Amino acid sequence: MNICIKYYSILFILFLTLLSCTKDSEAQIPVDTSHLKYFGFTLVDTYWDDPTDAITKTNYIDEVAPFSNVADILVVNPTDNIIQRMNDMNQLDMQSILHLNEIFFEIVGTNSQSGTDYDLRGDYQQRWDDFVATNQLQTNQQLINAFYIGEEPTWNGISFNELKLATDYVKSKFPTIPIMVIEAYPILNNFKVPSSVNWIGFDHYFVKDPNTNSDFQQEFALLSTKLTDPDQKLVVIMDSHYISWAHGTVGNIEINEMKEVAQNYYNLAKSEPKVIAMLGYFWPNGFDFPEAIGAGGMPQIVQDEYIKIGKEITDKN
Repeated sequence: MNICIKYYSILFILFLTLLSCTKDSEAQIPVDTSHLKYFGFTLVDTYWDDPTDAITKTNYIDEVAPFSNVADILVVNPTDNIIQRMNDMNQLDMQSILHLNEIFFEIVGTNSQSGTDYDLRGDYQQRWDDFVATNQLQTNQQLINAFYIGEEPTWNGISFNELKLATDYVKSKFPTIPIMVIEAYPILNNFKVPSSVNWIGFDHYFVKDPNTNSDFQQEFALLSTKLTDPDQKLVVIMDSHYISWAHGTVGNIEINEMKEVAQNYYNLAKSEPKVIAMLGYFWPNGFDFPEAIGAGGMPQIVQDEYIKIGKEITDKN
C-alpha cells in the first residue's frame, strides 16, 4: 500500500512538473509582430506651435525621431514646397505621411455629422498635379510613407464617390505608395472604402483598454469588414493625448495610467496581423483644447513607454 502511494505520488509530481513546463513554454512563445512595421505620432510637422513651449516651434521631428519611423507633414496649398521637410525626416531615418485633405477638399457648410461639411474641389486634379510638380514627387517617392487623404471623410460629409475620385486619381499616378484614410468611430457603419485605398483606421479616444472595451472591439471588428482586398491593411490610432475632463471623467484614466493605455493599444496592434502601423494622436500640447496634453508633455514614465514601444517596432536601438 505504501509503495503504491509513493509510486502514484511520484507520477503525480511528474505530471504537475510537465504541466508547469508546458505552460511556461506556451507563455514564452513569442508573438509574431512582423506585420507591425510603422510607428509615429501626429501633429509632428503641421504648423502647430505647442503653447507650453518657451520658444516658437512647429516641427518636432527631432523629439520623435529616436523612436519613430514615420511622421505627418501638413500640406495646405498646391504651391507648398515640402522637399526640404521630407529630406529632413529622411535624414533621421523617417518617412513622411503627407496630410493632403486641403489639396482635395474644401469646407462648404455645416451640414455633416461633425458640423464641418467638406466637398471635393472642382479643380482637385489640377491642384494635385501642381503639388506633384512643385515637389518633384515622382523622383522623391522614396521619401513618402503614405498619402493621407480625406480626414474622417464620412464624418465630415465627404461622399464615397468624392473620396473615390480623389484616391483613384492619386493611385493612378502613384500606384506603389499607400493611401491612408482614418474615419471617426460614430460613423463606421456608413464608411465605405474605395479599392484605391490601402490603409484604413478609426479614432476612438478616452478608452483605457481597447482589448476589453466592448464598444471598441465591435468597432474594430466592423472596421475589418471594410477591407475589400487581401492586401489592404489596418492602422491603429493610439490615444496619446490627455484631457483631464475627458480622460479622467469619461475614461476614468489618470494621467500616469496613459502608460498602461499605450501598452494596451500596442497589444491590440500586435494581436491583429492586418495592422501595419500604429500612430499616436498627438505629440505637442494644446491641440483641440488649451489644456490638452500631448505625448510630448506626458509624465516621463509615459514617455518612456512610447520610446520602448517605438524602438521595438522600428528597431531603432
